[in-house]
Amino acid sequence: MLLLRLAELLTILDPLLFNSLLKGVVAGVEHKSVLQGLEFECVVDVGANRGQFALISHRLFPKAKIYSFEPLQEPARIFEQVLGKVPNMTLFPFAVGPEKTTAAIHVTRDDDSSSLLPVMKVHSSMFPGTLEKETRQVAVLPLSEALAGQAIPPASLLKIDVQGFELEVLKGCENLLRNFSHLYIECSFVELYQGQALAHQVISWLERRDFILRGVYNLYYAKEGGAMGGDFLFVASGRRGIPRCAFSL
Repeated sequence: MLLLRLAELLTILDPLLFNSLLKGVVAGVEHKSVLQGLEFECVVDVGANRGQFALISHRLFPKAKIYSFEPLQEPARIFEQVLGKVPNMTLFPFAVGPEKTTAAIHVTRDDDSSSLLPVMKVHSSMFPGTLEKETRQVAVLPLSEALAGQAIPPASLLKIDVQGFELEVLKGCENLLRNFSHLYIECSFVELYQGQALAHQVISWLERRDFILRGVYNLYYAKEGGAMGGDFLFVASGRRGIPRCAFSL
């Protein structure tokens, strides 16, 4: 996957993307083909890590406001080094959840696999980088509180990549969901983090709130060949009154 992302980067002439690469941050170009036909005025990036998704979002939607959330200090510091001076880019140093609290985050060897849920042994055995090395206390806020006073226009994207905590993040976003035309969520078919909601549960929860699944992308597989998860794109149902152009890909 990393080699494919690097090869894709070589086809994109963008100084910011290459500067970030020199600092060890590879833009999430695997999302380019999914999102490039859409238009957003705002992107909310929950689970930002070093800014991989924020980078490709800025490339695709250069005028959009981007609000990113990353509770771990080390990747957040790199995010600020790479994107701190980019216009319309804001990083919030905490996690998103259903209520305001502090919680233990399980920090993994490769920090982009860290989660507010314990890592299952099956996950760490299949992917050595997901082995837990420590826990820390981090601040957690509902999205409505975190973005209080910030305008979320109708043509907005909510991206969630939080290693099994997706449904809890959505619960913390529920009273803002009507502001988003699209949701882009990493979901799993198998339990990799203790207590995580699986893909069918996330789909069902969103369907009851007038979002429909439009496609599944970037699937990843177990060594035995079975699909384990991927990136799920949801669009607001016509019942929400979203213009039909928002459904085009």
